[in-house]
Amino acid sequence: MKIQAIRGVKDILPDEIKKWHWVENKAYQIFSRYGFKEIRPPIFEKTKLFSRGLGETTDIVEKEMYTFEDRGGEKITLRPEGTASVVRAFIEHKMFASQTVHKFYYLGPMFRYERPQAGRFRQFYQIGVEAMGTHDPSIDAEVMIMLMDFFNSLSLNQFELQINSLGCDKCRPQYREALQQSIINHLPDLCDNCNKRYKKNPLRVLDCKVKLDMEITLSLPKITDHICGECKNHFEKVNTFLRETEIPYSIDPRLVRGLDYYTHTAFEITSSKLGAQNAICGGGRYNTLVEQFDGPSTPCFGFALGLERLISLIPFENIKDIDKNPDVFVISLGEKAKSGTFNLVHRLRSAGLSVERDYDGSSMKSQMRKANKSESRFALIIGENEINSGKYQLKNMQNGTQSNVTADSCVEEIISLTSNQVIEL
Repeated sequence: MKIQAIRGVKDILPDEIKKWHWVENKAYQIFSRYGFKEIRPPIFEKTKLFSRGLGETTDIVEKEMYTFEDRGGEKITLRPEGTASVVRAFIEHKMFASQTVHKFYYLGPMFRYERPQAGRFRQFYQIGVEAMGTHDPSIDAEVMIMLMDFFNSLSLNQFELQINSLGCDKCRPQYREALQQSIINHLPDLCDNCNKRYKKNPLRVLDCKVKLDMEITLSLPKITDHICGECKNHFEKVNTFLRETEIPYSIDPRLVRGLDYYTHTAFEITSSKLGAQNAICGGGRYNTLVEQFDGPSTPCFGFALGLERLISLIPFENIKDIDKNPDVFVISLGEKAKSGTFNLVHRLRSAGLSVERDYDGSSMKSQMRKANKSESRFALIIGENEINSGKYQLKNMQNGTQSNVTADSCVEEIISLTSNQVIEL
């Protein structure tokens, strides 16, 4: 039987991976500029970490987690998101003892058993950020601004930042009760999921993507009308910081997050290019999660974004600084040339050049086709005549011009040419 990849996962092939590397490098550059450092939590954790942290009533815990027993009988789950793992590491390694504010980012695969669709997979990749240790509203704005800087560095411009306040443990219970009472009047018109959710977590009704339900939620009480003075003050300061930096955004009073641990500021970034499931990124403040895991009181703010969706939106045809193709493709004609160029290829690579070569000893025409396909900047042609004369042919693959380079100084001459040539991608 032919074995194929499991439904909902995909291979990232070499022609595609350079796009991923480019996006990841942009994230490293922008995030480090804001003082964030990388952390790499494990891919699987104890199941109770996620059920306790994400909330028993969330879709992730109820329906989507990949959970199994290991050989020791421990219930293990492939991580469905990254925040809980970062919080666990923060507490376990007592990082809270060394300084006030910690800034982390992470990148890697996550796993959820959900219906595969455009931009959504069962193994998917996320970039996430967590700022831990301050309730200052400026960090809320700073992280969102950093994210907008990141998107701008990717040449993205068709996206929208939406924000809301989810209140806190003091004011949200009263809002939940008011929302629940209002929802009761609409239950016959709401979908089955909303009918199930409204008792345990009525805020999830606001997050429903069913068109009729979305229209109904417009008439439900707005959380921004029910938050306490402290939450209102925090949210107003976040708005002020965003306005000061002229970051475009809008307030969406229906915006909630799908996980139970969010409080105060919540946000999403959406794209009109993605259809109904249009969120690229979401996040917000979670001030009580560290305490839920028996750590010290640690206010936090963070986000996560899906790499597959993000990469699908980037206009790579206009990108100028994506990883280059080989500097040189070495064409060797005949056995004498093939054996003689092995060490030359090694010397070129040791000098920092990216080099490809032919391995089959095929014809000149065939090797030139391979050089063209590799999109190398130069083709270095070495045959018996070139070996005898001590001069190799170097062809510029962009403009078709040819020149001679001497065998003794070949490496230095090619380095000089590649460093001086302006590449038009």
